[in-house]
Amino acid sequence: MCAAVLVVGSANADLVVPVDRRPAGGETVLGGDTVLSPGGKGANTAVAAGRLGADVALLGAVGSDPYGALLRDSLSGAGVGTEHLRTVDRPTGIAYITVTPDGENSILVSPGANSALTPADITDEALADAAVVVLSLEVPLPTVEHAVRRAAAAGAKVLLNLSPAAQLSPATLGALDVLLVNEHEAAYLLGSDDTDPRKLLELGPRAAVVTLGAKGAVVAAADGVTEVASPKVEAVDTTGAGDAFAGALAAALAEGVDLVDAARRAVKVAAISVTRPGAQPSYPTSDELE
Repeated sequence: MCAAVLVVGSANADLVVPVDRRPAGGETVLGGDTVLSPGGKGANTAVAAGRLGADVALLGAVGSDPYGALLRDSLSGAGVGTEHLRTVDRPTGIAYITVTPDGENSILVSPGANSALTPADITDEALADAAVVVLSLEVPLPTVEHAVRRAAAAGAKVLLNLSPAAQLSPATLGALDVLLVNEHEAAYLLGSDDTDPRKLLELGPRAAVVTLGAKGAVVAAADGVTEVASPKVEAVDTTGAGDAFAGALAAALAEGVDLVDAARRAVKVAAISVTRPGAQPSYPTSDELE
């Protein structure tokens, strides 16, 4: 089975703890009750696209444990194909997340099974008929760079979410149709606090999208720079908002929507997601966007 949107990335169980403040080094802080929910940048992106009605599949890896079963059920429930989701002899990845009252989070990821994803997993069968291939960096970098090359050669539109931030080869950056970053990732990649999105284009991608949190996003392409404002909302939990944006952007691009309009839709999806707790459970359906 082939999907119009193929997401290559991680699948994690999110263990979320609300805290009044984050502990300093050597300090113990009491938090609220732990909430378990499905997450991981790859799975989140796929679920966000699936909730919007996209034909989407996840290429990734989980363990043969209850967390892996949780993720498979969540993906299937959102209409995401799991035929390319391997079960490996390692524990499912886990993200340990603290959320403060202002909705901001800090995250520690134990990759587990995600580290077992190899270039050999990027098969012709998985790439067949994919209009858009979406990648993020919670899986091994060699696998990501190989997938970018294969997807570009297959004629798919390649969207890479540079999260968590890492240095990519010039060849990989040059093969991207869309480079998606937040302000911190843009600064990391450019080695400067000046995050002018036009400078990202000098690194090779055909277009770049910089997300700006509550301010929305900026789209840079050969024909200019466009600011996309976000609706004003009261944030409850920002966990997975960037993945919601990535999934919505990919879903729109697969429909043939131009990049600026796709970013407008993605900004709305991300804004809705931060008004609800959790990552995947917070993602809206297409009906909720109307």
